[in-house]
Amino acid sequence: MASPTGLLAGTASLSIDGTTYMITADFKYKPASRKRETLAGMDSVHGYKETPSAPFISFNLRDWGGLTVASINLMTDVTVVAQLANGKTIIGRDMWTVEEQEVDSNDAKFDVRLEGPEGCVTETTTS
Repeated sequence: MASPTGLLAGTASLSIDGTTYMITADFKYKPASRKRETLAGMDSVHGYKETPSAPFISFNLRDWGGLTVASINLMTDVTVVAQLANGKTIIGRDMWTVEEQEVDSNDAKFDVRLEGPEGCVTETTTS
């Protein structure tokens, strides 16, 4: 595989149901919907177990005068679209917010995490 060149990280844009939000940092996503854990005994590794795990998209948003933070907490059945610096498009469908949003007024930002059903987070690559 050839070594990648060009912009790979550092910028992202984000919209939820078509509305653009000011993303500040820490964009993360997990398309996987299965968690595997190794089952080991005293004599050897016996195998693994598999349990469902919610796919997610998380990020920090900027709190600004036109945004109601409480409206983020009320989000259900939303579509998230993120454009990453490396050219990927991350899409989350049928998602809902989890956890409570707490604003850090020192930097006017807060964490958001959305989760959804199996298969709700997809990646589109440039190649």
